[in-house]
Amino acid sequence: MTIWQKVPFTDLLIESRDGEWGEGSEKPGHQLCKIIRGTDFSNLKDSNYALPFRWIPNHLVERKRLQVGDIVFEMAGGTAKQSTGRSAILGKAFFSNEKVTPVLCASFCRHLRLDQTKFFPQFIYYVLQALYGAGYMAVYNIQHTGVSRFQYTSFKKKTALDIPSLEVQKKIAAILSSYDDLIENNQRRIALLEKMAEEIYREWFVRLRFPGYQQVKFEKGVPEGWDTNKAAEFIDIVKGKSYGGDELTENPERIPFVTLKSFNRGGGYREDGLKYYSGRYKEDQVVHLNDVVMAVTDMTQDRVVVGRVARIPNLGSKGAVISLDVIKLIPKKMTPTFLYSYMRHSGFSDFIKEFANGANVLHLKPDLVAQQKIVIPPKTLQEEFSGKAEPIYAQIDALAAANKRMVMTRDMLLPRLISGKLSVENLDIQFPPSMQDCAS
Repeated sequence: MTIWQKVPFTDLLIESRDGEWGEGSEKPGHQLCKIIRGTDFSNLKDSNYALPFRWIPNHLVERKRLQVGDIVFEMAGGTAKQSTGRSAILGKAFFSNEKVTPVLCASFCRHLRLDQTKFFPQFIYYVLQALYGAGYMAVYNIQHTGVSRFQYTSFKKKTALDIPSLEVQKKIAAILSSYDDLIENNQRRIALLEKMAEEIYREWFVRLRFPGYQQVKFEKGVPEGWDTNKAAEFIDIVKGKSYGGDELTENPERIPFVTLKSFNRGGGYREDGLKYYSGRYKEDQVVHLNDVVMAVTDMTQDRVVVGRVARIPNLGSKGAVISLDVIKLIPKKMTPTFLYSYMRHSGFSDFIKEFANGANVLHLKPDLVAQQKIVIPPKTLQEEFSGKAEPIYAQIDALAAANKRMVMTRDMLLPRLISGKLSVENLDIQFPPSMQDCAS
């Protein structure tokens, strides 16, 4: 039977260094580098994601350059609802896309480099994930001037981890990594399917090479039979529900609540961090499967959410209530699938967000959405497009549902595996592809 030993956190490390931020423009004696911030953690497996560039002093680049197996640890930037202390691990797949430009972590982070003769990086990463999920990291948060900071010195001195043999560490990491690999693979498939649906839309309705376009007359660039009018002629708009913090709950017996956090930066709907609503609402403020919603508020000035649209997934028979930061778009002369595709792929979303204004909080008036002039194809062409796009969106929904189940399973297994409650030492485990080069 494997003996788990209590290991002081400091004994895991051969190196731990603060990050750098450097300069925003070229400077003598500096080298161009990519920088990882805490806000980038969730996107590090996306090969299309663009990390920020900064100019870092030459003598610091080699000392602090990240490498395979390093763990990047967040030191500052948390909020009242999200503590600092998050972490991300850098595998070979990440560096396969970063072969030339050095990568460092930002000044509000630090990198942890482990003694890999005794400690398997993926295992330690999952231990840190479990500690964060259990609220342990929040104990070491301090907040003086609005920015939450992590007391790393205190954390490393007071923290000791239960660690099994290196072989068992690898087996536990293999089980959890298998789930993450499948989730990541599904995310790539979702991205490809979304691109496919977008390309069909753009081919038909942006490049105007829709079926039968050769036989259609064009007048001032608009195909004959297409309708040009204000958006209010084609859609109804329902404003969301104002709410107080005391009306939000974690109780799943209440109705789900759609807020700004429900919108991905790139478009689409996300369910992680879903809240529930305990107050009163109107029936028309409830959304159901495949309803289209748009964000009309943004808490930051970089306009990454305002104007974004999303399709509502299956949230159960009760549906969900939309917050005041969200509007529901109800099609009148459009199919729901065409409405969603138009709002997301025609450029309307990027165009309308420019009308948002506000000093600290950007807000887009719903009436401005209704007043915009848009061009809509005949219903028969919309339906033909929907017939092509809906099976693609159905596949996306199925993959997203599968990922949701896998995340739940992984998160249930995580604390039991890294605590030793589930024994794996006698299991013959096949290492997933992401570990095969580093688990031998």
